[in-house]
Amino acid sequence: MKRAIYPGSFDPITLGHLDVIKRARAMCDELVVAVASNAPKGPLFTAEERAELIRSSLPADCGVRVETFDGLLVEFARQLETFVVIRGLRAISDFEFEFQMALMNRRLEPRLETVFLTPQEEFTFLSSRLVKEVARLGGDIAAFVPAPAATALRQKFAR
Repeated sequence: MKRAIYPGSFDPITLGHLDVIKRARAMCDELVVAVASNAPKGPLFTAEERAELIRSSLPADCGVRVETFDGLLVEFARQLETFVVIRGLRAISDFEFEFQMALMNRRLEPRLETVFLTPQEEFTFLSSRLVKEVARLGGDIAAFVPAPAATALRQKFAR
């Protein structure tokens, strides 16, 4: 079985993330979307809330498994015995960081290969950070995130 891991914060999941998930899933038998706890990043949603938002945004039985993890991605990959990592690149500015991360991961785990996917052009400007800012200021985010994420963001910022 060919399996790949698509790790990220997904705080919250965007339509760009869903686009990468769909295209990555076509390349493997099973895709594991790995939600990083990322406590230092100060996420708006807990890791489990983010995982549930992803699950509720995907069709049932679509060959995508959603899990949370804490710590190094290479350790998570070893646990799953999965050594293909999918990363999304929106712009040139993403590349330098992602390239360094891929090289570090490969140094820590030589079997690990990173595949970079770009989202459809209509999603290249999207980031979870920007979506949260628009939602916080009361803007309409329906065109940027799946419905479960839009609802969750509205609830978070209504408090």
